[in-house]
Amino acid sequence: MDPCPFVRVVVGNLALKVAVAAPPAGAGVHPSAAPCFAKIHLDKFPRQTVAVPLVPHDEPPATPTSDASVAARFHLSKDDLARIAGKPSFFASRGGCARLNVSVYTGRRGSTCGVSSGRLLGKLTMPLDLKGALAESGAGKPVAFHSGWISLGKNKFRLAKGTSSSPSSSEAHLYLTVKAEPDPRFVFEFDGEPECSPQVFQVQGNMRQPVFTCKFSCRVAGDGKLSTRSVLLKPGISRSWLTSFGSERERPVKERKGWSVTVHDLSGSPVALASMVTPFVPSSGTDRVSRSNPGAWLVLRPGDGTWKPWGRLEAWRERGGACSGDGLGYRFELLPDAAMGTGVTLAESTLSAAKGGQFTIDLIEASGTPASRSVSPGCSPRIGGDFGYPLWPCSSNRGFVMSSTVSGEGRSGRPTVEVGVQHVGCTEDAAAFVALGAAVDLSMDACRLFSHNLRKELSAPDSSG
Repeated sequence: MDPCPFVRVVVGNLALKVAVAAPPAGAGVHPSAAPCFAKIHLDKFPRQTVAVPLVPHDEPPATPTSDASVAARFHLSKDDLARIAGKPSFFASRGGCARLNVSVYTGRRGSTCGVSSGRLLGKLTMPLDLKGALAESGAGKPVAFHSGWISLGKNKFRLAKGTSSSPSSSEAHLYLTVKAEPDPRFVFEFDGEPECSPQVFQVQGNMRQPVFTCKFSCRVAGDGKLSTRSVLLKPGISRSWLTSFGSERERPVKERKGWSVTVHDLSGSPVALASMVTPFVPSSGTDRVSRSNPGAWLVLRPGDGTWKPWGRLEAWRERGGACSGDGLGYRFELLPDAAMGTGVTLAESTLSAAKGGQFTIDLIEASGTPASRSVSPGCSPRIGGDFGYPLWPCSSNRGFVMSSTVSGEGRSGRPTVEVGVQHVGCTEDAAAFVALGAAVDLSMDACRLFSHNLRKELSAPDSSG
C-alpha cells in the first residue's frame, strides 16, 4: 500500500529589529534590553512559543546572519487539509487557506496567576494555501510561502501573499521564512488494546489492510520472584545484552513484570518483539515508579537466526504540580551495533497520565538541531518487506521519524502509529516501530499507582500489581 500524504509547515529564521529609543522613565519593559519571544499558531493546532533573537536595527535589510533554525512545525494530514479546504468554520478560513498567526512579545515568557507575561509588540496573519502544497507533495517539492521582513504594528498586520516590507527606523520588523514540505507517512492502527493481542492494520485513506498481528504475554516465575535477567530468556538472545539493562538482584513481589508483545507478519513469522527487561517497581515508601528507578522495555528485531536489540524504552511516573496531574515520563534510546558504541537518546519527554498524548521521535528539535547527531537505527538485518523505501540511517534524511498515540490511564485506546517513509525499508522496520508504540502504551498501565489494580489482561495469576 502507498503511504498517506502529510504536509509539514515549517516556520524558521526568526529575527527581530526594534527601533532603539530611550527607555521609559518609569518601570516598564523596553524591547532593546529585554528578551523577546513569539507565539505561533496555525488554525486548530496547539500554539508554539519560541524565543526571537534581536539584530541591530542599523543593519541593512537582509537575511539574518545567524544559522537557519526551525521555530515551529505543524504536521497536517490529508484529513486536516480537507477540513481546511471545506466550509468556513471557527478553525478554517475562507478560500481553502489556513491562517498562520504570529504574535511577538517583549519580556520573559510564562504567566503569573493565570495572566500571561510579556508586552505585545505586534502580530501578523498569513494565509497559506496548503491544498496547493499537498498537490505539489506528490513531486516531493517544498512550497515557499514567505521569506523576508514584515512590519509589526500595534494592530494585527495581515500579510498578502508574496508581499514583504523592509525595516524602517521607527517600526519593529520581523524576519521569518514559511514553507510547506511533503512528509508522507505509513500509518498503522491497532484493532484493539495491545494487551488484547490485536491485529494491526495499515491505513491509506478509507482503505485498511491487515499487516501484522500482536501477541501479548505476561510471564511470572513460579516462586513469586523474578530476576531482571530471567524476564527474557528466549533462544538466541544474548545474556550480555540483558545484564547491562538491569540489576541482577531479586526484585520484590510487588512489581509489574514479564510483559511482552511479539509482532508477527501475516505468514506468522515474528518480526519484532518488545519485552519488559526491568520490572516496574514502586520506590520505597511510595506507590509510584520513580524517575530514579524506572522500568524498561527492550525492543528487538530478528537477524541471523536470533533476536538483536534495537531500542530501549524507560518509563516512570512524574509527580504533578499543584495545577497539573501526574505524567508518564519516558526516554527512548536507540541501540546501535556494539561496535558503534553506546546508545543514543532520541526522545525524552512527559505525557499526561490522565489524558494521554502522543509519543514522538523527531530528529529536528525546535532549535533546528538534529536530535540524533550521528547514529540512527538502521542497517540492521532485513528479512523481507513490501515497503521499498530507503532505510534509516543509510539515507541522509532527517526530521520526523515516528509518533504513536497513547491513551490516558484507565481509558481504552487503540494506538495509531505513524512512521516517516524514509525510515522504513522493509517489514521489520515497520514492525519495530509498531512494537515500540505498543510498549509506550503499556507503560501507561505499568506506571499506574500501585494502589490501583490493573485490568485482568495485564495481571498474571500470582501478580500483586
